[in-house]
Amino acid sequence: MAMTETLVRPKRQRWSPRTRQNFVKGILFISPWILGFLLFTLYPMASSLYISFTEHHIKTASEWIGLANYANLLYDRRFWTSLYNTVYMVVIAVPLGLLSSLVFAILLNLKLRGQSVYRLIYYLPSIVPLVASSMLWMWIFNTNNGILNIFLGYFGIKGPSWLTDPTWAKPALIIMGLWGMGNTIVIYLSGIQDVPTSLLEAAELDGASWLQRLWHVTIPMVSSITLFNLIMGVIGMFQYFTQAYIFASAQTGRADSLGSPLDSTLFYSVYLYNRFANLKLGYAAAMAWILFAIILVCTLLLLRFSERWTYYEGGER
Repeated sequence: MAMTETLVRPKRQRWSPRTRQNFVKGILFISPWILGFLLFTLYPMASSLYISFTEHHIKTASEWIGLANYANLLYDRRFWTSLYNTVYMVVIAVPLGLLSSLVFAILLNLKLRGQSVYRLIYYLPSIVPLVASSMLWMWIFNTNNGILNIFLGYFGIKGPSWLTDPTWAKPALIIMGLWGMGNTIVIYLSGIQDVPTSLLEAAELDGASWLQRLWHVTIPMVSSITLFNLIMGVIGMFQYFTQAYIFASAQTGRADSLGSPLDSTLFYSVYLYNRFANLKLGYAAAMAWILFAIILVCTLLLLRFSERWTYYEGGER
């Protein structure tokens, strides 16, 4: 006897009037955000993508030039200089900042008298406005009467020309960045405090020293926080702008100057701003989309390779 199978298609569940009413109310509540996203995020992004393929004019119609802006970037020496300077900061400043933040977070987690005062001292620089802190550090880095070179002179060390020597300009900016890493320290500190004490106590009962507990328990348990700080640091450093712009402007006395000395502080965002300020809008839009692609690729690569060293509670990502 032939056997037949009957496939029963499940009935489509219809929304009840109450569910439909709640859905409409929810859409109405989030409609301000949806409109803001469409008007102030999605539309500007789509517009900039179109502009990147044109020679954009303010008073006349834009001229479609295809990939010419992107092709011209390949022959722009300052474009490659700005990209090199930015990658330099990403490769050196971001890992150094993560390591320093983790070390200080571990120290601030120690049970000492005045612990809250120490935490406040380390966090305060991160809430100082960037313009004010940049001007302060320019005085500290002053070659002749800066406090840093005066301090080095007490030990018989002749301080370098931090702001006028291309060799020392980027290290000076890195040092200034380490001064304002309070936010990263706080994030690490919260993660360290969430490490289960049962794991630390079990390791101690097994004879593990403080350093071994730190290396084999604490650091792996905060690896997901390390990944978060790493990604945010890379994204932020690729958009590095304010401090370098203030340094160059203060040295030359011109607001339109950039990259001083000798383009050593010409970072990608600084050069992009310069192209935009000079009304090279299509060129600047092309640079912006290249920056977007670079950041996207770096983020995806970090997420991909983080599976080997990042631990998530519960064993799932």
